[in-house]
Amino acid sequence: MKNVLPPQVQKKLPVMMVPARIKAARFAGDDYGVTDSPDWRGIDWTQHLHRIEIFGTEVNYVDIGEAGGNRPEGDRPIVFVHGLGGQWQNWLENVPRFSQSRRVVAVDLPGFGLSDMPDEKITIEFYGRVLAELCERLDLIPAVLVGNSMGGYVAAELAIQQPEHVERLMLLAAAGVSQMDVAKRPIIAAAKAAGLVITTNAAHQEWIAHRPGLRHAVLAVVARHPSRLAADMCFEGLLKGAAKAGFETALRACLEYDLRERLPQIGCPVLVVWGEKDAIIPVRDADKFVELIDGARKVVMEDTGHVPMVERPPTFNDLLEEFLSHEVVEDELEGRLDHARSSPTGDYKRSKENETA
Repeated sequence: MKNVLPPQVQKKLPVMMVPARIKAARFAGDDYGVTDSPDWRGIDWTQHLHRIEIFGTEVNYVDIGEAGGNRPEGDRPIVFVHGLGGQWQNWLENVPRFSQSRRVVAVDLPGFGLSDMPDEKITIEFYGRVLAELCERLDLIPAVLVGNSMGGYVAAELAIQQPEHVERLMLLAAAGVSQMDVAKRPIIAAAKAAGLVITTNAAHQEWIAHRPGLRHAVLAVVARHPSRLAADMCFEGLLKGAAKAGFETALRACLEYDLRERLPQIGCPVLVVWGEKDAIIPVRDADKFVELIDGARKVVMEDTGHVPMVERPPTFNDLLEEFLSHEVVEDELEGRLDHARSSPTGDYKRSKENETA
């Protein structure tokens, strides 16, 4: 399929990575679209879903794994934060594995998933305060924060607002850099037009998910090779989160809030992860995050799009596992190591530049 978006939408978008043709999926590699163990399909998620009122808004979240204050010091809880148009199910391929050894929480931000639309205006600062309150109320402090796209933006905001809340931070194709340098009105118009492609009707979404050509047409900007992803994963993990009430307001919040000057305030260990073929947020943004955050490390996953945790679950989970066990060496967070502001060293070897380093 040559064009995955209508021409009027393509003209409004900034020049970024061109989505892959469907035939390219055959070369995606053995780990693309592979379910990690334990399989998320074997979990009764209704037993782990909860709601909590935060600032007058009902917030939906999943909470699974080791609970309470008796967890080992090294097994900090993980909080997964979805991106624009997402929901907690974006992390279906990741939550089960890590819940085997620690507590894991994945949240629907207000206005997305099954969380209510807030009375307060959606801003990145507001989302940061919601996340801080959630962590406090659920006894998650300090937590490991993993945020994708807008979720990375929000997680970084929390790490700045309340540094004691965050033990370490993974920024996964995070927003917060390049969107500040693009024209806002064309982006909003294009997003609205693209949103029309994805219906809110669940039956229609499921019908799309079970047809490889159609799911490629609808999701090729998000994932590099949607036809290689399982149909139920596309439906539950990606399509069901679309067209929610908070989308436009949250998009405006991302375009209006500039975090760049405050990023150097982040003092916890940071791993920046990106898909090499991200068609939504350019991979060059990863370098900017590494430049601005002392001691941050970078990993680029080859032939991968905007949602590496969905596209290559076992590889992504291995990477997160390595990050969780990474021992911070003296002066690393002050940016005084030779590698602190350049390409990563050590165990983080998932990018082309690492292979030749």
